Amino acid sequence: MEKLNVGTIYAMHVLGQLENDDKYVVQKGRTEALLQTEKSYNPGDLVDVFVYKNEQKKFMATDQIPPVIVGTYGWVDVVDVIPHLGAFISIGVGEDILVFKEDLPALKSVWPEREDKLFVTLKADSKDRLLAIPAKESYFQDMFQFANDVDLNEQVTGRVIRVDREGAVIYTDDGYRGFIHNTEREKEPRLGQDVTGRIIEVKEDGSLNISLLPMKHERLDDDAEKILAYLIEVGGEMDFWDKSDAEAIKRTFHMSKSAFKRALGRLMKHGKITQQDGKTKLN
Repeated sequence: MEKLNVGTIYAMHVLGQLENDDKYVVQKGRTEALLQTEKSYNPGDLVDVFVYKNEQKKFMATDQIPPVIVGTYGWVDVVDVIPHLGAFISIGVGEDILVFKEDLPALKSVWPEREDKLFVTLKADSKDRLLAIPAKESYFQDMFQFANDVDLNEQVTGRVIRVDREGAVIYTDDGYRGFIHNTEREKEPRLGQDVTGRIIEVKEDGSLNISLLPMKHERLDDDAEKILAYLIEVGGEMDFWDKSDAEAIKRTFHMSKSAFKRALGRLMKHGKITQQDGKTKLN
């Protein structure tokens, strides 16, 4: 009996349609699979299908060829994140596919979230379960374009493909490599997140250094930055607002109440915070 490899495309013959069901039985050699489709087929038709196994470990097939199969890479949507397991991605078939936590950054705060996109390939484990493996930056080396005809402070958008203590690397919409040093962002971006920044250096190798910070004349003053840093440190919510006690403000932020209120106003104007019920929260 010919063994079917999950995550692979095969040309399979249609044997027939199940009664009272929209599924077809398809066959390659002596191995059968259930084909889920919105199309109509006749017995004997030859159809290209993607093969996988469902939760009951039965072979399934779909004629909706996904953007990534075993041996190829593609961008896929993150559909769920479970901290003790990893992230689940969708390739458009009946089953979501796991990216093990060991293949994600060590710091959970930079894990992808729902609707982020990862560049992955598929592999099958010893039990024929499909797993997704994110591409390492080295895979992109032949994909990166040499950046030319770009200007300093020009806006650039890309997707994060690597995150570590030094900073983050993005693959820009134009195919350039962009590096965001950890001093050039307020918060470390997530793996798979779309970010927009500005070019601060074009390097000799054709890659870009990018900042996610506004230009100096657009930045917040020191008091606002101090409040923003405190909010980030305490998890995004603090028991201070513009009506808080002046002495408590002085002890915590080392500024007067009037300076504190001015800084809160600037943060709200920039859309960084909201105030409600005696608390201030990051947006």
